[in-house]
Amino acid sequence: MNETTILNSRQKTIVNILALQSDLSREQIAEKLSSMFPVSKATLARDLSYLIKNSLIAIRGRGPSTVYQAKRLHSLLTYVNLEQYFTLEPDERKDTLKSFSKNIFGKLPGTITIEERQELDKVFRSFIDVTNNLDPTIFHRELERYMIELSWKSSKIEGNTYTLLETETLIRQGQEAAGKTRAEASMILNHKDAFKTILAHRKEFTKLAVTNLFELHNILTKNLSIGSGIRKQAVGITGTTYLPLGNEFEIREALERTIDTVNSTSYPLEKAMLTSVMIAYLQPFTDGNKRTARMMANAQLMAYDYFPLSYRSVDENEYKEALILFYETNNLYHVKRLFLEQYKFARKTYFIS
Repeated sequence: MNETTILNSRQKTIVNILALQSDLSREQIAEKLSSMFPVSKATLARDLSYLIKNSLIAIRGRGPSTVYQAKRLHSLLTYVNLEQYFTLEPDERKDTLKSFSKNIFGKLPGTITIEERQELDKVFRSFIDVTNNLDPTIFHRELERYMIELSWKSSKIEGNTYTLLETETLIRQGQEAAGKTRAEASMILNHKDAFKTILAHRKEFTKLAVTNLFELHNILTKNLSIGSGIRKQAVGITGTTYLPLGNEFEIREALERTIDTVNSTSYPLEKAMLTSVMIAYLQPFTDGNKRTARMMANAQLMAYDYFPLSYRSVDENEYKEALILFYETNNLYHVKRLFLEQYKFARKTYFIS
């Protein structure tokens, strides 16, 4: 998928239709388009030719048996246009998944391809080597900068209203911002404490386990009136009709399968990415799931000598949309894109000698 390809609204809709339901005839595509974009046969033919030319869709068969399908390298990585997808309200989005997909686990391996791994390995920077070569004063200054930016942005994703400069004052001087709640300050300081725990015990996170996951969750939710351990009641998620598992025993079983899947994944970036998305998808806790997922992914990255993510440059709405798209369709395209973008950003932004 070339991100610079210019598509009109109708073409974006065609791409999304085929991403969510492949092998459709031209007539079936026209029928699905009809409620939003009534289109002539000639116009639809031009649209389909344009999308094929730009490698966004593929054609299969000949004559009356001709069907169109999404271009994909992996079953979970078909390109979907986020902007078009979210023009519809949650209840208007049809054919979406309403509950946790228990067959997702077998589809997760290989979401970062061999070719992508080779390219990422070419630009790998060892966190240990880089930081060991820094002057101690510079290292501690950079470490503090990273913790401030991570604590600010991860909290902002969760609705925290502290600015970056207010976060800096809170972490450096312990001074809470005027007009903000004590809970907002606690959320930020909890992120700092969680990262310090990761930094001090990084090798303990080479394997994902219930114990270290719960440990990070407890640190991240300290003083926030959030229960610890696996939740015992159902929860809903704003902006989607997807409902996570509601039974404690089903949650525990799915969490164990998530742990097994992550631990059997060898490539550290893929391991961390799957952790970040699957803990958010499963929602094993009453609250604090996404921040725990992000921090656990960082813990795994650092355990394998990779740079941790701060998410400083990510658009929080785009991040949430990418997750909701995964909840509703099990499509990982944008989750993966944002994760790798943030990894590359961290690698070239922090601890520069």
